[in-house]
Amino acid sequence: MIRPTAQVDPTAVLGEGTTIWDLAQIRENARLGPNCSVGRGAYVGPGVRMGANCKLQNHALVYEPAVLADGVFIGPAAVLTNDHHPRAVAPDGRLKGGADWEMTAVRIGEGAAIGARAVCVAPVTIGRWSLIAAGAVVTSDVPDFALVMGVPARRVAWVGRAGVRLTPVAEGVWECPRTGAVYEEKDGVLGER
Repeated sequence: MIRPTAQVDPTAVLGEGTTIWDLAQIRENARLGPNCSVGRGAYVGPGVRMGANCKLQNHALVYEPAVLADGVFIGPAAVLTNDHHPRAVAPDGRLKGGADWEMTAVRIGEGAAIGARAVCVAPVTIGRWSLIAAGAVVTSDVPDFALVMGVPARRVAWVGRAGVRLTPVAEGVWECPRTGAVYEEKDGVLGER
């Protein structure tokens, strides 16, 4: 379903069951998987790739060349940037155009969630099933299952697939209080058992 006030470029590809809400803009050559939801006023830049079952909340900004895996959540007014050294003008004072800069990507792994008004400063990779707290500014890569918060964002805990903080049950062993799933930490990396 595409709401009448949404703008979807004819070259964009939308998977079956995808919904584009009012005032959202999907730019040229963007590819959205099946069952995605793009909220009111959200922006998806040219060539952005989104997997299945992704959700962009109202006014989220996803600039090219971002890549979102399956099941990614982008909270309201969150921003994925694409220019590590932004300037409106070149050193000689002339207005910069598309050929004057090189885009860099934010890459987000399966099931990860970006909280409201968080900013991911490209180039960064956000790990699988990680959780970025609301208002965080991410300037470096985030490991799988990490909960990060602050400015700049730092890991403060581990979370499981349910997004709930994990509880330690033994040295290097963590459990999800909601699902009972068990995770193991080795050398600062958390994985599923």
